Amino acid sequence: MVAPHKLELRMEPALAALNAAAEETRLRLLALLAQSELTVSEVVAILGQSQPRVSRHLKLLVEAGLVERRREGAWAFFRLAPGGETGAMARQLAGWLDPADPVLAEDLARLAEVRHARAENAARYFAAHAAEWDDIRSLHVPETLVEAAMRDAVGEKPVRCVLDLGTGAGRMLELFAPLAQQAVGVDLSTAMLAVARGRMEETGLRNVQLRQGDIYALPVERNSVDLAIMHQVLHYLDDPARALREAARVLAPGGRLLVVDFAPHQEEALRDKHAHRRLGFSNAEITGLLAQAGLETLLHRELAPPAKEGAKLTVSLWLAQDPRIIADKIPASSYETA
Repeated sequence: MVAPHKLELRMEPALAALNAAAEETRLRLLALLAQSELTVSEVVAILGQSQPRVSRHLKLLVEAGLVERRREGAWAFFRLAPGGETGAMARQLAGWLDPADPVLAEDLARLAEVRHARAENAARYFAAHAAEWDDIRSLHVPETLVEAAMRDAVGEKPVRCVLDLGTGAGRMLELFAPLAQQAVGVDLSTAMLAVARGRMEETGLRNVQLRQGDIYALPVERNSVDLAIMHQVLHYLDDPARALREAARVLAPGGRLLVVDFAPHQEEALRDKHAHRRLGFSNAEITGLLAQAGLETLLHRELAPPAKEGAKLTVSLWLAQDPRIIADKIPASSYETA
């Protein structure tokens, strides 16, 4: 059993943080943000206060280091600061608040309504696009077999940070976040991030953070990721080599990259109907690109569909590793602020 971390604060940030928290609305905000990342409009709906007033309270909490503001396109999301002295204080303060308090209980009930609305929006999106995804799934082995092969390749050893590149609807986060202290999903599409956010609410995963970002310039620090995943992403990209180099950049010493994509095929319809830029990748091409990115390929596996089922696509898996030896412990802040 790990001993609880002793919270020690310097006087100046402690005073600033306590000053910022010492107000009813701001304590309510800390309690809410301990449960879920929220937008200003969601907070307005929960608290029943005006947007300018809510924004002012959030600004004070951000300035004090208790809350973090994260921009995603035209939206801004707020959550408890993930690291540092004041982030630890924010979590401590939120933990001391009694959820049975009448004011907090009402806030949490409205938060549950917001989460339910997110999940419904995600379900509508899935329903609208289900036919497109089913078209592609029908061309290869069942996704359950692919996911089982991925889990087998990765193993069950706990890690500190998992990164899902091109997270889409967040399915890979569902699979691999339970292995990690922290899981991060990155996608350029705000629409897909909204779907993923709804999915995370449904699954109850609390160690997941979703970020809008470019796969060629990840909003993630160097040396901060133990396991990175690129699941059915490379065939959409105009520069797969660059994406693999960027994934390698964020890997910690000994960190691993799992790539899943199609083997070479002739399904031109995927290019025309589903925006696939590449019709699969050979083992030689991917292992070569991984080597150019400074990674060593540990595993290559192919999942070919049975001919009698009419499926045409073979799914390939590659597991590669950063060859650097873990000589020095990567600072915790690298994971917390990534």
